[in-house]
Amino acid sequence: MTTTPTPVPETGNPQPGRKGRLHGATVATLRRMIITGELPAGQKLREQEICEQLGVSRTPLREALRTLAAQGLVRLTQNRGAEVASLTLDDILGLYEVVSTLEALAARLACKSISDETVAEIGMLHYRMMRHQARAEQLEYFALNQQIHRALVEAARNAALLEAWEGLSARIERAKYLPNLQPTRWKAAMQEHDAMLAALVARDGEGLARLIEIHFANSLAAILAAANPGLEHAAETPMPQGDDEHETP
Repeated sequence: MTTTPTPVPETGNPQPGRKGRLHGATVATLRRMIITGELPAGQKLREQEICEQLGVSRTPLREALRTLAAQGLVRLTQNRGAEVASLTLDDILGLYEVVSTLEALAARLACKSISDETVAEIGMLHYRMMRHQARAEQLEYFALNQQIHRALVEAARNAALLEAWEGLSARIERAKYLPNLQPTRWKAAMQEHDAMLAALVARDGEGLARLIEIHFANSLAAILAAANPGLEHAAETPMPQGDDEHETP
């Protein structure tokens, strides 16, 4: 799905914090383009072309590229400039193993002390995400999906855990986008989130941790199947029995 990025405004009188906002907007636009595949792995990021496309100068672009390199989305080399970093199956396997473990731990910790207010906030994000899934609005769905996963990790109230998760979040978001482009996987992922929310409401830390592990395992199975069409989705782990199938409005 190719979209035309909204140019980043860079005109007008200097304002306090303008540099920071411009940097953030440039990072966000390029990050979205990489995660969605609009900028594919290995593509050269030519400064002049991108500056014209986004409506920014070279300085904020270079700063944005350094930020994205730190997030693992861009590769910078002295002689070849910048290019979109590759994401191999081995990379994805490693990412899923680590992030699944981190989020399962976050689930156990969060359920010990999470407030009703925070649960309600996550619930609102969930139902907004559900509406976007029903409308096949991928960008909006994925933005909320990432907010939900982040909110759960933040609710664990463990700074070291959050720091580790943040270091991998951009690459895992990029990997998760791949299988969910398939309608069957997208629907299944929404059903998994339904079950995860129910476990969170019940403060069932062990149950939520297990559901998160299943969620990541199924997403990984879909990635592997997409990489090798000969694989079957039957390898996916079924959700625990007893939950009603999610009905989209």
